Amino acid sequence: MTLIRGRGDLAQEGLQYNCLVLIMRISLLIMIAFVALTATVSGMLLTAYPDGSAFGLPLTLLKKTFFTDFLIPGIILTIVGIINLAAIFFIFQKNRNKYNWSLAAGILISGWIQTEVIMIRGIHWLHFVYFFCGVLIILVSCQLKSKLIV
Repeated sequence: MTLIRGRGDLAQEGLQYNCLVLIMRISLLIMIAFVALTATVSGMLLTAYPDGSAFGLPLTLLKKTFFTDFLIPGIILTIVGIINLAAIFFIFQKNRNKYNWSLAAGILISGWIQTEVIMIRGIHWLHFVYFFCGVLIILVSCQLKSKLIV
């Protein structure tokens, strides 16, 4: 076993590190863009059609909540989408707080999904997709923010 490493070994490790960081950044951008686009459009549709007709959602879905229609949930979902859009903007601007914004975006979508599931007392497969996406956004943002690639 050799204790002395050559420059080639260090260069190879640096290249691997850079590739991993690039993959994580692209993955983060794709996940945030997915949430931003779908949350913003869905929120706007729920706001425009608070009776749920845009998605075929019955108002009885809100029977166990304090909402009478989908207007307020639509506004909240639109805000979640806009925060995700802001995170994309800051990532492209190379803002020093870009990972704080992406972290906030992940927390918001995960929190919204948890709240929604608790309030309607039901679950749909899309809840798993968005919650998992939010958790991944949080984990990748923390990893890139701390610059610790394990």
